[in-house]
Amino acid sequence: MRITVILCTYNRWQSLARALESASALKLPGADRWEILVVDNNSTDKTREVVENFCRRYPGRFRYLFEPRQGKSHALNAGIREAHADVLAFMDDDVTVDPEWLRNLTASLRADYWAGAGGRILPQQTFRLPPWLSLSERYALGPLALFDLGSDTVELFEAPFGTNMAFRRGMFDKHGGFRTDLGPRPGSEIRSEDSEFADRLLMAGEHLRYEHSAVVYHAVPESRLQKGYFLNWWFDKARADTRACGDLARNKWHLKGVPLVLFRRLTAWTVRWLFASDPARRFSCKVKVWLVAGQIQESYRQAAEAERTDAVAT
Repeated sequence: MRITVILCTYNRWQSLARALESASALKLPGADRWEILVVDNNSTDKTREVVENFCRRYPGRFRYLFEPRQGKSHALNAGIREAHADVLAFMDDDVTVDPEWLRNLTASLRADYWAGAGGRILPQQTFRLPPWLSLSERYALGPLALFDLGSDTVELFEAPFGTNMAFRRGMFDKHGGFRTDLGPRPGSEIRSEDSEFADRLLMAGEHLRYEHSAVVYHAVPESRLQKGYFLNWWFDKARADTRACGDLARNKWHLKGVPLVLFRRLTAWTVRWLFASDPARRFSCKVKVWLVAGQIQESYRQAAEAERTDAVAT
């Protein structure tokens, strides 16, 4: 089987070097042909120098590609076009991978039944949970890009996270690439380009697999263990999901394109936030306020954009 690991990067040469060093130790069956394709998304630091050093150290194992159009989805799609493999796997520049990661992640994709697979994303050993963060909600650690569905290998009925997923190449030929109106880029943290693609496959009836033994370790910098980071992440996540689905904007009862139900939710979560006594519960309610606010902003933006489009058309 031919496998290409696509790693998109932007101005993170130090963490990139650690990620590539871990990838250099990957173990796969001798008959498999595999490579790491690093897509430099217009970096201005030492990124190219770092990648070319790995290309010299491991000839034929690492490859460099420059993508000048800013935005992670542009970089991802450039990597897909450049790769000539049966399976495309994805990792980020701020993770380290277990030596068996790629073997375990892609093993099931030798069979046509599985369209893709996702694995576990765990924190590094130094990670400590802040007291204001509760784990009672499934995606409480979503802003830290941590994903762990347990120690059983099962079918996935939800999207895996982008730094630990793989798909058969035919899925991109059949369902298209990553949406370029989603995905982080300078000046915007709108994400969900990874989950939108996987959700598209699930909606089309494709089968995804959770591989618990495919493990990557995600760095959690101190700057992300801040309430402000979590609030901004959930606000942007809500905007991205609303943009990807568009369902809320089609609600019958709305004001300026914003479904009235969102105003009720905003009020309810604000009251709970103000009167909650437990710190973790209080912050969880505050997150909900920011999430609904993101839905409101994106619904209003979509409605305004549609109105402008109609005005131009007439």
